[in-house]
Amino acid sequence: MAENKNITEEYNPDIITLSDDEGHEYTFEVLDAVETDEARYLALLPVHTDPQALLDDSGELVIVKVEEENGEEFFSEIEDDEEYEMIADAFIDRLQNAFEITEE
Repeated sequence: MAENKNITEEYNPDIITLSDDEGHEYTFEVLDAVETDEARYLALLPVHTDPQALLDDSGELVIVKVEEENGEEFFSEIEDDEEYEMIADAFIDRLQNAFEITEE
């Protein structure tokens, strides 16, 4: 006779904090990473501690490019529209089954 076991997977999100040029800090959950021959990219979702900010959030993913300089990683915006569209499409394909993502 087979025994039913309750297996609880503990959710431990990968949380990062980024600062903009003016020193404002923003907290994100890393949802996924995509690596190409040229670079690595992260799909981030803003994390809010204020309930109203959570309600006001659009729910849009933030996509950043992981770059390296002098042995240290940093994150940058994707300036090229074609590169951004290619990476955004890759993330949407990967994440749409796990999350409710709608394209606008």
